[in-house]
Amino acid sequence: MIAYAYLAVAIIAEVIATTALRAAQGFTVLVPSLVSIVGYAVAFYFLSLTLKTMPVGVAYALWSGVGIVIVSLASWLIYRQVLDAPALIGMGLIIAGVVVINLFSKSAVH
Repeated sequence: MIAYAYLAVAIIAEVIATTALRAAQGFTVLVPSLVSIVGYAVAFYFLSLTLKTMPVGVAYALWSGVGIVIVSLASWLIYRQVLDAPALIGMGLIIAGVVVINLFSKSAVH
């Protein structure tokens, strides 16, 4: 189960890094640029630890799916980006996929 803890850290770091990218304005603003660079480094490091015990396809599906939803929510809260009905439905389907993988997949963690 440590793989899920590593994956959670990877997801949180990736969400922080991705959210900071907008404020970095093409890496022209120092602090958000550094947050993005460090965030992605942490995310990939912890994703690599996750991959020691979790198949890459499952780990990436969870990482990207949960990341998409959290980044979209962060963008809505921080940058006031609008989420229309199709976006919300799509994110609901992503969440459903993550739940199915975690509850029913025997390949999630060896």
